[in-house]
Amino acid sequence: MTIQCIARLRSRRVVQDQLEGSDTAAAAAAVAGGGGDCCWANLPHELLRDVLLRIEESETRWPQMRNVVACAGVCRSWRFVIKEIVQVPEISGKLTFPISVKQPGPKECLLQCFIKRNRSTQTYHLYLSLTNALTDDGKFLLAACKCRRPTCTDYIISLRAEEISKGSSTYVGKLRSIFLGTKFSVFDGQSSNAGAKMTKSRSSRLAYSKQVTPRVPFRNYPTAHISYELNMLGSRGPRRMQCIMDSIPATSIRPGGVAPTPAEFSVNNVNVFPSIPSFHSKSASMKNFLSGPLPHQKDGGALVLRNKSPRWHEQLQCWCLNFHGRVTFASVKNFQLVVSPENGPAGPEHEKIILQFGKVGKDLFTMDYRYPISAFQAFAICLSSFDTKIACE
Repeated sequence: MTIQCIARLRSRRVVQDQLEGSDTAAAAAAVAGGGGDCCWANLPHELLRDVLLRIEESETRWPQMRNVVACAGVCRSWRFVIKEIVQVPEISGKLTFPISVKQPGPKECLLQCFIKRNRSTQTYHLYLSLTNALTDDGKFLLAACKCRRPTCTDYIISLRAEEISKGSSTYVGKLRSIFLGTKFSVFDGQSSNAGAKMTKSRSSRLAYSKQVTPRVPFRNYPTAHISYELNMLGSRGPRRMQCIMDSIPATSIRPGGVAPTPAEFSVNNVNVFPSIPSFHSKSASMKNFLSGPLPHQKDGGALVLRNKSPRWHEQLQCWCLNFHGRVTFASVKNFQLVVSPENGPAGPEHEKIILQFGKVGKDLFTMDYRYPISAFQAFAICLSSFDTKIACE
């Protein structure tokens, strides 16, 4: 029965063609608009759940997991069952749907990814590693484009490599840096909690696209702040960085702690997928960050990450970190992030690597992350390492 279902699913060329072009927004848009009048929707719920459960259990890696996504595109009832079956990355350790890039990574291990840099177009593509090798093709997750401005630099992050724009329906968020490249702010296209504050500007920017409802204002939510220590003396050595995750409570790393986990992309009161984000040039959060210390540094409410200090190797005459074979080139960009002591007394949770990033080729870098940060947040933090840091080197 399972094999027959998969065969019928593969014959649905509309869904499959969209998946081949984009496993993210296009496929999900078809799902969102799907109805329940399909003949497959009349299967008994118990039988349907058993069939879909077997498919989900048998397809554990990409590209085979494409069949699980295809099942969600058959009709509305199949979609609901699939959403019940597929577990979040925190539990399953798998990235199945587009929203998975906004959900915390697995608790038990590092999720292995890699970033490809294109110097000519100033773009960066994030892929999920399909094998333990450092050179596999990978499963595309996110793309970013570097945009230089007179006083800052923006990295626009999108679900599609072909459509990286702040006005696109595939916009996920952005990373913004100051001119010196020592401070960065990560902005999310959707709020991770009901109490989040949306940034505003004097003039409202509106999106006009055939993929979105006209005259919907962009939104922009601060989710993290990254700072690099100034190198006033010009001494050589590794960079020192700190990440304040505004959207993740410090209690998330403690036993029983919970990190924000969005179930789906917000639609902002219009029937589109994914969210229609807002993007403003200067936010109040960014101004406060540039002018003084962050509020969360005082009350300790937000999770704080810092880079793990390397040790000096006398024989090699260089600074060393143990990346367990995931990094092969020495680079000032390489780093490992752990929980800062600011989040409470040192414990086992402070020893775990939350994010590690390192060079394995001229334009190839590994990115491994885990709970409580998401692939989007990890990608944004790693993008900050690419930016030129005049005052740090």
